[in-house]
Amino acid sequence: FIRRARETGLALAVVSSSRNCTEILQAAQIDDAFDAQVDGIVAHDSWLEGKPSPDTYLEAARRLGANPKRAMVVEDAVSGVEAGRAGHFGMVIGVDRDNQPELLRSGGADIVVPDLDALAFEKNGAQPAANAPLALERLEELRRRTRDHQVAVFLDYDGTLTPIVERPELAVLSESMRSTLKALANTCTVVVVSGRERSDVENLVGLNEIIYAGCHGFDIVGPRGTEIRHEEGESYVPKIHQAAAELRRRLAAVDGVLIEEKTYALAVHFRLVRPGDVEHVERVVDAVVAGQPDLRKTGGKKVFELRPNIDWDKGKAVLWLLDALDLSGPDILPIYLGDDVTDFDAFRALRGKGISLLVAEGIDPTSADYHLSSPAEAGIFLEELTEMLGGKLDDE
Repeated sequence: FIRRARETGLALAVVSSSRNCTEILQAAQIDDAFDAQVDGIVAHDSWLEGKPSPDTYLEAARRLGANPKRAMVVEDAVSGVEAGRAGHFGMVIGVDRDNQPELLRSGGADIVVPDLDALAFEKNGAQPAANAPLALERLEELRRRTRDHQVAVFLDYDGTLTPIVERPELAVLSESMRSTLKALANTCTVVVVSGRERSDVENLVGLNEIIYAGCHGFDIVGPRGTEIRHEEGESYVPKIHQAAAELRRRLAAVDGVLIEEKTYALAVHFRLVRPGDVEHVERVVDAVVAGQPDLRKTGGKKVFELRPNIDWDKGKAVLWLLDALDLSGPDILPIYLGDDVTDFDAFRALRGKGISLLVAEGIDPTSADYHLSSPAEAGIFLEELTEMLGGKLDDE
């Protein structure tokens, strides 16, 4: 692991509470592998507090000339994970030596692995990534994590509850998935958080028992028609409309491009566009965004999106919803299922607070806690979750 890290050009520091750190490194023949060393002697001489205080890790970052937000901590102890989190490091990796990954996650670990062999460095060397374990193989672990908690489930729609299709209107929810969602909603709060128009996803799901958050959480309707609105996006509606009109005009000659205007967002789908025309489509989108500084471009699976240029995404929406629904206490366990890059914001927002599951065909390196291979597996997981929560209600 150290060798691979050095090959990517990363600076490395060793942090230890031991006063014999130098002798240990020499015995392991890795005493020349680190650019900085903060050990028990340094901590004593510099009056640095031990873990879970972040002092020693912050000193190591200082000696590397690194901003903690652009650095990572690798730890096998809960106190060390807590130190990394308290120091606001960009990533905290927990190495699970005791088969208790939930303790490391609750301490603030972004990724938990059984061994460092499970980590693979990205090509640009920016950070290591780990394959999320298969959720359906960890049901007992998930049962333990949900025990003694009130669960709130957040779900993306396209690619999570339904397979990805060529045109948005073809993403029809199956009757079996609808029945699964209805049963789940009888055991806990269920929210669909979609980039789609809220009324669109509400009609597609067709259940009154759940909450719908459209346009990445700008437009929300709760059970029995109760409205919970995030008003900040209202002033951007005319700008979205103006951008949509300009894109339709400038892309009218491109076959296959679909422009989906939503109240608080705009999607330019290029799944049906000839590969040679995709670059032209993106150039046009970039030009329109350049002329609309109040909007920003984001991406997804075969889609460019224009959204209000404010600090708002699915992660912020989930946290805001938890507060709005009075579900932000320590006994609340949010669970989020998503498949796209827009869902990664929610994964990051729930680190140390909840459980995230990536729904994707391949096990991609991700910040999610678990992996499901398809919407069909997502349905099986939601059925298992319903059984877990239903059993808990019976016990109560």
